[in-house]
Amino acid sequence: MNEALLRSLTPSVLGILVRRGADFAAAEDAVQDALVEAVRVWPADPPRDPKGWLITAAWRKFLDATRAETARRRREDLVDEEPAPGPAPSADDTLRLYFLCAHPSLTPSSAVALTLRAVGGLTTRQIARAYLVPEATMAQRISRAKRTVSGVRFDRPGDVATVLRVLYLVFNEGYSGDVDLAAEAIRLTRQLAAAIDHPEVSGLLALMLLHHARRAGRTAPDGSLVPLAEQDRTRWDTGSIAEGVEILQAALARDRLGEFQAQAAIAALHADAPTAEETDWVQIVEWYDELAGLTDNPVVRLNRAVAIGEADGPRAGLAALATLDDSLPRHTAAAAYLHERAGDLTTAARLYAEAAGKAPTLPERDHLTRRAARLNAR
Repeated sequence: MNEALLRSLTPSVLGILVRRGADFAAAEDAVQDALVEAVRVWPADPPRDPKGWLITAAWRKFLDATRAETARRRREDLVDEEPAPGPAPSADDTLRLYFLCAHPSLTPSSAVALTLRAVGGLTTRQIARAYLVPEATMAQRISRAKRTVSGVRFDRPGDVATVLRVLYLVFNEGYSGDVDLAAEAIRLTRQLAAAIDHPEVSGLLALMLLHHARRAGRTAPDGSLVPLAEQDRTRWDTGSIAEGVEILQAALARDRLGEFQAQAAIAALHADAPTAEETDWVQIVEWYDELAGLTDNPVVRLNRAVAIGEADGPRAGLAALATLDDSLPRHTAAAAYLHERAGDLTTAARLYAEAAGKAPTLPERDHLTRRAARLNAR
């Protein structure tokens, strides 16, 4: 069974059912039922036209469900509307589904789950495992999301920024369970880039590729985190870096700078440095200035303060950090790092220990605890 083929066909099949007049929630259920049928039938009897087979099966599933729930006249109208057998239409409804799944009435978590289900073609079980929640919990989340967007029709272009934010959230989930969400986000963003000509879509794809290229160097054999400055750069994926830089350069050449392009430019400067010592921190600070002008995100200003500490010295970084709210995530860890750079090891050790208590993940907590212990030992 070619699962990748099934997943790639899912959005177009779903889009065709919706375009024929099926309600989104009912259409999505019908497509899932058709996928289950394909898993059962295809290994022994593979179809010549997989997409056409799925469309026919899903439409029949939809009709079966409709017959059980609607009046006789409506059932007969739907049966009459069934198109004659023939080649499947070539229209790509993927982009339409992206905007539907990123509907502003949905919470971020629901939008991400619905995108993975409807566009990514993942099962509820796979999504639940990726988010480390019970399957029943994820099923309820997806059902609520489908009810929310039920009956929604698009008569104008959707909000690209919302779609990109959803994909960025998927990417940041990283890897857990049996689904690599970082790789899945890259796959979905490639689809979006093929469907829409937008520099920020390219910027997001470049950002994902450049970050993902460093994945192998981020952890030690024992699973512990390895800071960027200490990573073995020979383990980075140079192919992904080259592709990300090429995509970024083409986007920047259009002179329509956006948040994701600026973030990708910073990631490219890190990837371009042969060693941590050769990183062009001055240019990174300049890009953070651009990014701060594009978004009022305080985390950007925190990262900018750390970059200033590298470019102009730790005292300058601490001065920039002092202007920010100390309740920001990782503010204490940034302060610890800058104090260590400044030679104030006692304060740095105390702050590392404090930051460990606030760490959002176990690997990060362990990393900060080890930093504190190392400084205390010195």
